[in-house]
Amino acid sequence: MSRTYVGMPAFPRSAGLATQDSRLRANLRHATHTIRAKRARAVAELDDWERLRTAGAAIKDRTLRHLDHYLLRLEEAVTRAGGTVHWAADAAEAHRIVTELVRATGESEVVKVKSMATQEIGLNEALADAGIRAYETDLAELIVQLGDDLPSHILVPAIHRNRGEIRDIFRDRMADWGLPAPEGLTDRPADLAEAARRHLREKFLRAKVGISGANFMVAETGTLVVVESEGNGRMCLTLPETLISVVGIEKTVPTWRDLEVFLQLLPRSSTAERMNPYTSMWTGTTDGDGPRSFHLVLLDNGRTDTLADRVGRQALRCIRCSACLNVCPVYERAGGHAYGSPYPGPIGAILTPQLRGLVSPLEESLPYASSLCGACFEVCPVAIDIPEVLVHLRERVVEGGEVTVRGARTVIKPAKRHSAERAMMRAARWTFDHPGALRRGQRILSRTRALHPRRLPGPGRAWTDSRTLPTVPPESFRDWWARTRGGPA
Repeated sequence: MSRTYVGMPAFPRSAGLATQDSRLRANLRHATHTIRAKRARAVAELDDWERLRTAGAAIKDRTLRHLDHYLLRLEEAVTRAGGTVHWAADAAEAHRIVTELVRATGESEVVKVKSMATQEIGLNEALADAGIRAYETDLAELIVQLGDDLPSHILVPAIHRNRGEIRDIFRDRMADWGLPAPEGLTDRPADLAEAARRHLREKFLRAKVGISGANFMVAETGTLVVVESEGNGRMCLTLPETLISVVGIEKTVPTWRDLEVFLQLLPRSSTAERMNPYTSMWTGTTDGDGPRSFHLVLLDNGRTDTLADRVGRQALRCIRCSACLNVCPVYERAGGHAYGSPYPGPIGAILTPQLRGLVSPLEESLPYASSLCGACFEVCPVAIDIPEVLVHLRERVVEGGEVTVRGARTVIKPAKRHSAERAMMRAARWTFDHPGALRRGQRILSRTRALHPRRLPGPGRAWTDSRTLPTVPPESFRDWWARTRGGPA
């Protein structure tokens, strides 16, 4: 069984350890800089990129506002096309549904398309507990699975591995999962790809059950869409007799016309391509073509709770392109595992705390896993204002209060370690509400500049361990304006 994210420590501790790994940082720096440069060139080809971006955000927002309506339309269309729709409120319910569907086929093995939703709910581990072995077929996911590892990137799950490490994983572990690696395997990309191809081929030809996610679901026709670069996903979607797709409810788009916008936004933002090499679409079942049985599991797992937050709900626009990860200075240095979730980077810092709730130090720490530089917002193809949501979630962490987690009302108590921060913010609010006190305070600070320490004492020490304490100017702006302009500021 592979490792899981359960019980991982808060972000600062994990990130602190990750930044000490020089090989990890080198792998991440090379990969993210390469991907971001290619993406920038691909986006620059379109004169109407910003209009497409605005359109994508508008479509997502309209769909989320009327999600109940579109989900019912989707269910009707899938059922009409010969599929069966199941509703899963949480991970446990999704586990039960999928396990029962696989058992009903009499099979004990499944092949899987790369799927963030199934990673989110830990489906592979649940299937293993039920005696069902799930084989990942995406090349990067295969590397992660063989290495008993965890994904660290949305698009390139094995981004933290270099070619030499991948060769060693194939040599040591392929035989445990099926066809062994060839003798004398080198670290040439072509040789590694050929070893993976030979290893997976017999699984594709033998498998009777396939499990997938979906990038999009078209409500008007019940069509599901998977975009990929390798073709392994298409093998999983067409060869098995039974196909089970586990998809988050937010992946719905109303019409084919809406889908066209995202099929332009996604490839350029993710793989820096004008279109994906493989775009697979299926609608229910068709006699003599593809799986004979199709099941769609619509997954909530915290999405309805997220939808109720007027600021945080924009995270549900995400189309999983990973552009925000590739420009984030924090992700580049800390890597994906530090986020303790299948959703790393800036999008994970706002999505994970909302899907799971602020239920542990890990989720409480994620909104602080950012410098708020705004690079993530600039590249997001659906214009998610990630810095805005981060600040919003930080406020929730500090203030606490009543929230909904998995459909139940609960009270999040303000963390004791934030008491000093709350006191400082309340003092600042009072000061800014009283201009006279602010003016006097500014003058006192400017006249005592020589006495100011380079580092803060007490709780503030952690802040100045990694930051320079700003110097106080000789005079305030108000005094400068009065002296140079001859009137009050």
